[in-house]
Amino acid sequence: MPNIVDFPLIIRLIPTLLAYLPMTLFITFFSMIFGVLIGLIIALIKLNQIRILSPMATVFVSFIRGTPLLVQLYLSFYGIPVMLRYINYFYDTDYNVNNIPSMLFVLIAFSFNEAAYNSETIRAALQSVNKGQIEAAQSLGMTYRQVLQRIIIPEAFIVALPNFGNTLIGLLKGTSLAFVCSVVEMTVRGKILAGFHYRYFEVYISLALIYWALTIIIEQLIKMAEKRLTIPDSDQIPNYRRGKLL
Repeated sequence: MPNIVDFPLIIRLIPTLLAYLPMTLFITFFSMIFGVLIGLIIALIKLNQIRILSPMATVFVSFIRGTPLLVQLYLSFYGIPVMLRYINYFYDTDYNVNNIPSMLFVLIAFSFNEAAYNSETIRAALQSVNKGQIEAAQSLGMTYRQVLQRIIIPEAFIVALPNFGNTLIGLLKGTSLAFVCSVVEMTVRGKILAGFHYRYFEVYISLALIYWALTIIIEQLIKMAEKRLTIPDSDQIPNYRRGKLL
């Protein structure tokens, strides 16, 4: 019987592909961190209805959510060099367009994409914070910034945590598109390996198993975090008024 599927090869390929896992994880977590930070800024801008910035944030979110990630990667890959050429022309600078690392295009595209989606998640989470706790903190003389740092953002983070977990999993799988910007991560390495022996099915089975395992790990970590983090109940609000918040 011909060796239609080489099952031992599937196992042998996994360690080789895992050598590029750090690159995949770097893209994932870097983009997620900056996506959350930028998303928080966008959410606060939209909630506070800041002039000029609020409409710009709305258009940005609408554009990112309304276009494919693949197109955004192409826009980053070709758009940033074009922008630098314009800057060189109008401001008489000398930025070397050819020396831009490919990773920069990937990180910018993924971070902005995550920011757009996370901003809506964060905005909903911020609005869900118990108003009684906010009023109690303000009655103690806290400024808006202090209330934001000590009450609103920590509690909103807990509310948004499950959605962040789903977003992180989607981002992890989305890193397979980094090949658009000539970045070699696990999926691209798999394509290269498949080209050596034309065992494409075995390579992609190996990749599927790796991504599946990573997804399970992330899911379990999120569940553990959810169990350890809790939001104060409404009956705890008097404690804030007695000054225990400080």
